[in-house]
Amino acid sequence: MNRREFLRKTTVGAASISMADSLAALGAANVLAAPKDELLFPRRVLGKTGVKVSQLAFGSGSRFMMYETEEKALTALTWALDHGINYVDTAHDYGNGESERRIGLLMKARRNQVFLVTKLGSRERDEFLKQFELSLKRLQTDHVDLLHLHSLGKMDDVDKIGQKGGVYETICRLKEQKATRFIGFTSHTDGSAAKAAVERFDLDCCMLQLNPSKAGGFEDLTLPAALNKKMGVVAMKVTAQQKLLGSGSGKAEVQDLLRYALSLPVAAANVGMPTIEMLKQNIEIAKDFKPLSAAENKQLQDRLSVSRAGLENFFRQHKDVHHT
Repeated sequence: MNRREFLRKTTVGAASISMADSLAALGAANVLAAPKDELLFPRRVLGKTGVKVSQLAFGSGSRFMMYETEEKALTALTWALDHGINYVDTAHDYGNGESERRIGLLMKARRNQVFLVTKLGSRERDEFLKQFELSLKRLQTDHVDLLHLHSLGKMDDVDKIGQKGGVYETICRLKEQKATRFIGFTSHTDGSAAKAAVERFDLDCCMLQLNPSKAGGFEDLTLPAALNKKMGVVAMKVTAQQKLLGSGSGKAEVQDLLRYALSLPVAAANVGMPTIEMLKQNIEIAKDFKPLSAAENKQLQDRLSVSRAGLENFFRQHKDVHHT
């Protein structure tokens, strides 16, 4: 189908996702109010896209779903947008679609302020298109800014994606139709397979597991390959699902982990922040960011290297999905 037919089809029924309940809970003025002043927040260029994004991204996966009510979740997201975060990351499967639905409740009023990112997990063309259609309806938009192939695994997954008539060809068509501005993939499993995907496919961006444990080998293998192709790179699993947070061997404080990620040549660090207090703390860390010295960087890597094997085993089994 052509773009007009596709977008007409995908937007039918979007209006049925009503904002009424959320506006009643939060108050229309609170949800719909844009910032009165342009708030300064450090931004970086997302590789060859040329787009400037906040160097702290709002992750809307499992941590976003920890907000027990829609009201609390929308309050957190609104607060983030009001304080300069413009990169919002979600996925088709997060919370059985609840993450995208919540974000969509704000998009009618705030869409032009947001670099909106979602991810699709299907490896079959028809199902991939069905997922995308539903994601657009939930997000109450006719396009996303960045569409990712979600959670790249081992080399057999890379091969599957690249099959003739497969999802790589499909995602490229969606970009041609301007249903998404940019395309990419995410991976937390295997840095060598991710490197192969970078080299094999013509993509704009990637989101990689990047933390001082260096689990998966992404920092040494995938990151240089992506930068060589001028791809926009976003760091994720900065705290490794909070498994790296704490004190003692194999642990670090959040400010150290966030500084580590932002000291890498990435456009942003995508972090899930399950409380307003954590959101505020991370915004302050990002605003006051100073790169780690070489000595500080080495010290963190040495301290967290003992966590690498355990994290690699965890992420081999981990499905990057949160169901409510």
